[in-house]
Amino acid sequence: MSTITSTSKKATNITLSADVLNEAKSLGINISQACDQFLRELVRQEQERRWQAENAEFIAAYNAGVERDGLPLEAWRTF
Repeated sequence: MSTITSTSKKATNITLSADVLNEAKSLGINISQACDQFLRELVRQEQERRWQAENAEFIAAYNAGVERDGLPLEAWRTF
């Protein structure tokens, strides 16, 4: 899973609902920063969703193995 890092910025044009944009501006919200933060979180969530989907078979097999055989190294667990 790749991670997004803040290395540089690029200007872009987006279309936003006028009422929300006006209210955000009146509240002093930095539109670029808010959009960047939201998009960054949306990208992270989608990457996580895709990773889980791509690895679902392995995760299911691992969980079944743990359920059947217990945790690996369980005998040495101290908690």
